[in-house]
Amino acid sequence: MSPSPEHAELMASYQKLVAEVNKKTALVRVASLKGPQAMRAAMATAEKAERRRDVLASKLAALGVVLGD
Repeated sequence: MSPSPEHAELMASYQKLVAEVNKKTALVRVASLKGPQAMRAAMATAEKAERRRDVLASKLAALGVVLGD
């Protein structure tokens, strides 16, 4: 059974957000070498990306889509 177009679009968005979270988490490590202020700013952006990912994951779960993380 193939997913509906809406589910496929949400899944694609979710995968993009997962990649974004991974990238921003890696940037926190790099920013930590530049100082505490840069690290805090990078952590804030990474946390926002994580929240967006979690919100989308909850929407997918409400639709009955199982995520294989």
